[in-house]
Amino acid sequence: MMSMYTKNLNTHLVEIKDYFKVAISVDCVIFGFNNDELKVLLIESDLKEFKGKWSLLGDIVRPEEELDEAAYRVLKARTGLDNVYMEQVQTFGAVERHPAGRVITVAYYSLVNIEHVELKMSNNELHWHSVKELHEMAFDHKQILDTCHERLKQQVLVQPIGFNLLPRKFSLRELQNLYEAILDMELDRRNFRKKFLSMDLLMDLNEEEEDVPHRPAKLYKFNFDKYDQRKKRYLGIGF
Repeated sequence: MMSMYTKNLNTHLVEIKDYFKVAISVDCVIFGFNNDELKVLLIESDLKEFKGKWSLLGDIVRPEEELDEAAYRVLKARTGLDNVYMEQVQTFGAVERHPAGRVITVAYYSLVNIEHVELKMSNNELHWHSVKELHEMAFDHKQILDTCHERLKQQVLVQPIGFNLLPRKFSLRELQNLYEAILDMELDRRNFRKKFLSMDLLMDLNEEEEDVPHRPAKLYKFNFDKYDQRKKRYLGIGF
């Protein structure tokens, strides 16, 4: 005769087994900047439920992987890049967010220079899309994209992470266009330049733009070494 203890133990084992019928994934919001637009790298969904819709790049986390390792694996596999800025943002776990079953996903965003990316194609289409022009996506990926964009807006004002999206040499015009694209707002040209130049973190390269349809502008680069020395006293950027 089965004891009450054994019966309860077997019941708990069945319940625990049911708990493990949950998958964990990572979804990567890979931001880039091109033609004065904030862009995100998307892939065409291969699920019939989302035919014709675009989704973020992601994958199931392998049993032996840490979450960050899985996110970097996805990024490396699709862009060929490593050692890029990446930040974990939020977990999304709505019960019916994935048609295949219960999948809890951890969202990351990363910032890459589009010029350095070599897209790794597969059977699905893979393209850069303007963030402003996206209205509907597969799964809950529009919600994830919007959440990561909001985090980027916050972070770009307190840390100089936006420079990860620019070429090594850039003009003040390009820098302002970048901040306007991220923040989705117009900034006063005079105040913007005064603010950045007063921080003394931009190095004047004594060079000018070449082959541009407008008056060539001076080129700068961000002084990461000086920032590292000052970051404890860095109060962010207020416009």
